[in-house]
Amino acid sequence: MSDLFQKNVSDQIAVLQKLQTLTEVVNQAGQLAVEALQSGGKLMFCGNGGSAADSQHLAAELTGRFIKDRRPLAAVALSTDTSALTCIGNDYSFDEIFARQVKGLARAGDLLIGISTSGNSRNVIRAVEEARAAGVKVVGFLGRDGGKLREMCDVAIVVPSDVTARIQESHILIGHTLCGLIEQKMGLA
Repeated sequence: MSDLFQKNVSDQIAVLQKLQTLTEVVNQAGQLAVEALQSGGKLMFCGNGGSAADSQHLAAELTGRFIKDRRPLAAVALSTDTSALTCIGNDYSFDEIFARQVKGLARAGDLLIGISTSGNSRNVIRAVEEARAAGVKVVGFLGRDGGKLREMCDVAIVVPSDVTARIQESHILIGHTLCGLIEQKMGLA
C-alpha cells in the first residue's frame, strides 16, 4: 500500500510542477469571477461524478466562507438539485441536465464554470452552449488536451495530465485558488 501512496504523491508532484504554466489563465478566470460577482451576477458550477462534487464544494466555499468570515457570494452547483436532475434526465435526456438549468437561471453577467476531466462531457458541453446563447461567460476546468470544451470557453484551464485522479486533485487546488482570488480582489480576505 505504501508503494502506491508514494507513487501517487510523486505523480501529483510532477503534475503540480507543470501547473505553474497556468498562472495567467487562473488569474483570468479569477478576474471573470470577480467581474460577474461585482456586477450582481452569480457563478454556476457543473460537472459529473467527482467534478459534480468539486462543483458543490467550490460553490459552498463561496456561499459559506473560505479564508475568513465574510458576506456570502452568489454561487450555485447545478449538480445538487436531485429533483431537477432526475426530471430533466427523465423527460429530456442526461445531456440536458445542466443545459436546462442554465437556460432557466443564467443571465448575461453570470459566469458558468464547467468542470470536465476529459473536456468532452456532453452535458457540460450543452450547458456551455446554453450559457453562450444567454451571453454568459464560461471558464473550463479541464484535463488531458482540453477536449471539445477547450475552444468553447472564454478561459480554459487545462491540467496537463491524462490521469483522472491527478486532474481532479489539481482542479480542487485551482478551485481553492479561484476562491482566494475572488476574496482578495473583492477586498474580502
